Amino acid sequence: MKSGRAVLLIADIGGYTDYMSTHRMSLAHAEVNTARMLEKMIDAAPGFELIEIEGDAAFLSRQADDGDADAEITVILDAAAAMHRAFHLERSYVAANLCPCAGCKEAAQLKLKFVAHVGDVATQAIRERIKLVGIDVILVHRLLKNPVGIPEYVLLSEELYRTAEESLPAPAHEVSPELEGFGTVRAYYLDVGELDGADELAPQPSWPGRLGRTAVAAGLGLPYQLGLRRSRRDAAPVVE
Repeated sequence: MKSGRAVLLIADIGGYTDYMSTHRMSLAHAEVNTARMLEKMIDAAPGFELIEIEGDAAFLSRQADDGDADAEITVILDAAAAMHRAFHLERSYVAANLCPCAGCKEAAQLKLKFVAHVGDVATQAIRERIKLVGIDVILVHRLLKNPVGIPEYVLLSEELYRTAEESLPAPAHEVSPELEGFGTVRAYYLDVGELDGADELAPQPSWPGRLGRTAVAAGLGLPYQLGLRRSRRDAAPVVE
């Protein structure tokens, strides 16, 4: 990703704070399960570059196509729908395994929301890690704090929405959150479930699959239980 105009997309797992506040024995599985859901989501959006994992969220970006706004919005919504399907499929597998801990059983309560924006960014190298910086990076993160009343949605910044509002596949609804440093801004959200294919039922895992995933969760959770690895909750960066 070079400095310039970019599409910024955040996929944020809702209910993560409560989910990760379980008993220590369940926390290990919650961490492993969340990591697997994030990995599946990221794999489902190959057109985007992963910038950073931010606790319960994946921050992705791609170079903006200023020549075709309709194509840009289609890429964003297609990516959100694909990530949503991947998340729910993995979530269903986690919830269906045979482990009785809260970190596995309560995974079914997790939701997924998206925030998207287009703007100018610059790259910054810090200890061999490339980060995106700029006012638009701050804005897309601030938009996560919004009054949208449904649990799963794609929230488009006004600038992004205005580029292709006539080509949206589903009705968009306006919200006007008050954001620190920006004042009142307009944004527009769509229900992810109304995007094409996003609400398809996930196939139910087989009994061998359930047994296998139970064994995987038990094995991968050991380093966290023994204190050999830190949880993402403890290591997550704070966005100012």
